[in-house]
Amino acid sequence: MSHLLAIDAGTGSVRALVFDAAGSPRATASRPWEHDPEPGVPASMGFAVERNWALVVEVVREALAAAGVAPDDVLAVSATSMREGLVVLDRDGREVWACANVDARAGAEVAELAATEGVEEFVYHRSGQTFALAAQPRLLWLARHRPELYERAATVLMLSEWVLYRLSSVCAMEPSNGSTSGMLALATRDADDELATICGLRTGLLPQVVEPGTVLGQVSAEAARETGLSTRTRVVVGGGDAQLAALGLGMTEPGQALVVAGTFWQQMVNLAEPVTDPQMRVRVNAAAVPGLWQAEAIAFHAGTAIRWFRDTFAGPEVAAAHADGRDPLDVLADAAARIPIGSDGVIPIFSDVMNYRSWKHAAPSFLNLPLDGGARLRAAMFRSLLENAAIVARANLEMVEDFSGARAHQVVLAGGSAKSPVWTQIVADVLGRPLRVPSVTEATAQGAAACGASGAGLFSSPSEAGASWVRWDREVEPVTGNHEAYAPVVERWSLAYAAQRELMTAGVTTPMWQAPGT
Repeated sequence: MSHLLAIDAGTGSVRALVFDAAGSPRATASRPWEHDPEPGVPASMGFAVERNWALVVEVVREALAAAGVAPDDVLAVSATSMREGLVVLDRDGREVWACANVDARAGAEVAELAATEGVEEFVYHRSGQTFALAAQPRLLWLARHRPELYERAATVLMLSEWVLYRLSSVCAMEPSNGSTSGMLALATRDADDELATICGLRTGLLPQVVEPGTVLGQVSAEAARETGLSTRTRVVVGGGDAQLAALGLGMTEPGQALVVAGTFWQQMVNLAEPVTDPQMRVRVNAAAVPGLWQAEAIAFHAGTAIRWFRDTFAGPEVAAAHADGRDPLDVLADAAARIPIGSDGVIPIFSDVMNYRSWKHAAPSFLNLPLDGGARLRAAMFRSLLENAAIVARANLEMVEDFSGARAHQVVLAGGSAKSPVWTQIVADVLGRPLRVPSVTEATAQGAAACGASGAGLFSSPSEAGASWVRWDREVEPVTGNHEAYAPVVERWSLAYAAQRELMTAGVTTPMWQAPGT
């Protein structure tokens, strides 16, 4: 049987997954990796290319062995990665500098560019990106602080493209991950010199731009010796992690909406045109499908808050769950289900509505807690966290629909949070829209495998592969009347959220997170 290999270079780990031709995962291997602060450079997070390439080699060899797949049985390999991470090559193709997506060394450059009249507005409406996570401030930092490296710089790659470069020795950029650099024009899905020159950078740093599913070549002899792959295996362009998750879930048509509900909740709405928000509140990226774009909003730490509450406040529930052989989160969710809409008045501020231009999060907080504690209060606090995530998802969705004209009549909810029947019902009720929950657990890697399958000739396009492979677990309908019952809850949350943002802006409280330079 023919197989496909997907390499997923995430923020905290790298994984290799072997899929069969039906899109089912057969084996996986992973390694954690860490990113290195550069001595003397505050907020820096370098990407160690040689050490991390060695980990890529390890997971590929381990996954192939676990699947029992011979090298010649792997038709194609593709890659996905965390977005915004960069690798800079010199003219001889050697890596001279690299940073992870969490690198925040360029705060001064972000602030300087954003303060220059009209520059950030131009870049946002041309590229869909502000300077918070874009490549221009980091490259400007490189030019100012490591000029000898900047002078050697010939090519900038995103991390998924660097993995493919190491496999094939071919440099290319693709629009989904590449658009998050801020150096591609949304309308053309191609490099735009003005997006570099307006920021004081030289042009010509980006390689050719090709679409996901494009075959770059075959695994080089050197990479074959290292990884155990065959030189007959095709190397196929993949994309950014969030966009490939959408592809892997068959979300390839305008108007479709997706929430990947994990540690963070990534929310995407497919757009038929490359429109941007006049108020610059929402990020807009190229999708992993030609002629499609995605408005993206991110709710920080929606999943983190759940685990934090369990570990910090829910000792009795954790003990009871262990005694019964259950997951403590299931016990907490059951208790939350017995609390009425509105969480007994508890108001949580744990994720912010997206504001890309001024990306700061209010301090995490519970408001309106009664003094009579105990199990009911813990249940109400836990339910309020579930409602908080749903309310933020609703606000983000309505914001995108307001400026884009899109309308999502159904929302796909994927990720670990979608496993909870209680939480999915709350989301459906708050949104007032039906949810569709996939059975796919490896959507991002499956999206990369879909690119590989297309490049191998098994499908006419990655979209066809993604749609063919996706399977659905269940649909969740909003309960009649619950959406209306949530209206005053959402209003109270919005007023409290605005006040908490003011406290954070005034320096009274500490932001949960803020973008570099803000």
